[in-house]
Amino acid sequence: MAGGGNFIGRVISYVANELIVNGLSNSHAFQRFAVRTSKRIENISKMAAESKEKVAQHMEDLAKNSDSFKKP
Repeated sequence: MAGGGNFIGRVISYVANELIVNGLSNSHAFQRFAVRTSKRIENISKMAAESKEKVAQHMEDLAKNSDSFKKP
């Protein structure tokens, strides 16, 4: 009897999931939101990669410059 409850729960979950996915996939507002969000995340990722490169270059430059301050 306990197994039947799990089955019904999975069926309800499946039906709810299908309704939500179909509703969102047919919504123009949600599609615009998804595209805008995707583009923003892409831009942020690109900016983060560029910043990472800049920081790495600065660290490399600092390491080179610190060698000139060492005592002979």
